[in-house]
Amino acid sequence: MGTTKAVSSGAQGFEGAVAGLSLADVIQLNGNNGFSGCITVQYENRTGRIFFRDGRIVHAEQGEKSGEEAFYEVMEWSTGRFSLEPNVSTTSHTIQKHVQFILMEAHRLMDERRAGRLPPSEAAAEPPPLAARAPTLADRMKHVPGVTCAVLMSSNGSCVEETSPESEALAGRAAFLGLVGNRIGAILSAGPLQSAALQGSEARPHVLLLAGKNQSLGVLVRADADVNAVEVSVRRALGAVR
Repeated sequence: MGTTKAVSSGAQGFEGAVAGLSLADVIQLNGNNGFSGCITVQYENRTGRIFFRDGRIVHAEQGEKSGEEAFYEVMEWSTGRFSLEPNVSTTSHTIQKHVQFILMEAHRLMDERRAGRLPPSEAAAEPPPLAARAPTLADRMKHVPGVTCAVLMSSNGSCVEETSPESEALAGRAAFLGLVGNRIGAILSAGPLQSAALQGSEARPHVLLLAGKNQSLGVLVRADADVNAVEVSVRRALGAVR
């Protein structure tokens, strides 16, 4: 486990009850705000710490556990107290996954445990690797003009093929886009989401999501490319693959 150091900056953290404000909400909020520091969570006689760097979760520790195992353990706690410490950093980097992705994975594990499909001892364990499906799909999509990255995802937002930091980050953004799209579709009674696009900017690429019944494809599109034209090309490429 790496070292943790406190740097005196005069910044004051705040404390709150986890029961009053969802820990997941606090994590997501700090991720969106580009927070750097530590969230310390106390539950009974246990303490967990989640470290951020520029809005990304880089490390977690709880007792002898660290990394994703520690993060999932802390997320299991239903009550407790937390404090934000913007003046604390760590040299450890045990978590590579995007904030949205790791939160969704934590909720999936909790749902599995509550439904009785996953023993409590396994709920906080490292998720097992998924079997690769269509191993050349992401590579073929990268040949589509304007596409810089593609990732095939399962229904819960997990990567089916690649596990690189870039693909994990894309999966997190695409899964969140799908979640928002499905919520809007439910409100408008428009049925299940089939596709959605998040427009980028001159410096930020577009995110394209093509949703299927059991799997979805997330595509990162260059900022200077026409996302609608790229979607047409991706659909043609998918048809060729099938």
